Amino acid sequence: MSSSLPVVPDIDDQLAARVAEQLELIEGRLREAVATSDDMVRWTSRHLMDAGGKRVRPMLVLLAAALGDMERECVLDAAVLVELTHLASLYHDDVMDSATTRRGTDSAHALWGNNVAILTGDFLFARASALSARIGSEAVHLHAETFERLCLGQLHETVGPSAQDDPFEHYISVLSDKTASLLALAGELGAVLSGASEHASGVMRRYGEKIGVAFQLADDVLDLESSTETSGKTPGIDLREGVPTMPTLLVRRRAEQQGDAHSVEIVDRLAGDLSSDEDLETLVALLREDPALEETRALAQQTADDAVAILEELPDGAVRTALIHFTSSLVQRHS
Repeated sequence: MSSSLPVVPDIDDQLAARVAEQLELIEGRLREAVATSDDMVRWTSRHLMDAGGKRVRPMLVLLAAALGDMERECVLDAAVLVELTHLASLYHDDVMDSATTRRGTDSAHALWGNNVAILTGDFLFARASALSARIGSEAVHLHAETFERLCLGQLHETVGPSAQDDPFEHYISVLSDKTASLLALAGELGAVLSGASEHASGVMRRYGEKIGVAFQLADDVLDLESSTETSGKTPGIDLREGVPTMPTLLVRRRAEQQGDAHSVEIVDRLAGDLSSDEDLETLVALLREDPALEETRALAQQTADDAVAILEELPDGAVRTALIHFTSSLVQRHS
């Protein structure tokens, strides 16, 4: 991984250098954490790790830890812990979503089948759990709570809202569990293990929860706007699998309330067969022209603004400024 900081632009030079140095160490520790004598798992467990990634969660651990002592060994372990947990969830998500690509390469289940992909994800979860035990009982507890939320978020997404549930509230709760919970863990662990104050730890947990939702809403926009070359995923893949996104929820509500031809056509196509690339591309094109895309972008930005407001509880300085830039980079990214 490069020592540059693409996720956190224009931050204090001294802080940037410290974070870059720690990220290099974390990259090496990630590979050490999955080292095994098993010939099969040696390749499958490193597949997505070697494909790259922005290391958003380790970055957040480090920025939170900058509120205390970032160089502590347990902080590095925590950064590896959250990234291993994230990678494990990707193996499982790609099976659930039948995704054929991830990070610009073939997904694990496309290469080796569903069983191997699921078991590789389990292997990474096991290695992450071993790390949490090395850090201490509080890390074990927080990691277990997060793992539970990851499972519940995937389950609730799969089952969908009940007739009594508000679909928008249900969707945000899924985002909170599937994405925000791990960013909240990253923020809290970074602060706690660095020796930062209890107040700072609480701020970073609440910030992580909020920015996690904003991050995923921005991803809903990217899923439609970006190309396979820039995102590493097929545009609209969630549509093919019937996975709800904020733009589709907005279009469905408009179709029910107003019944305009454009919205109705999108809803009809969402309910149809999207197995062909041509049909999927047509639906993606319709959604790109729909105001729901800009509405989702605006909601992502508003949620990010709410996250920045939480950061106002931290002392003014380089760390808070870096976290504000970090927030902007997550919701305004193009890949």
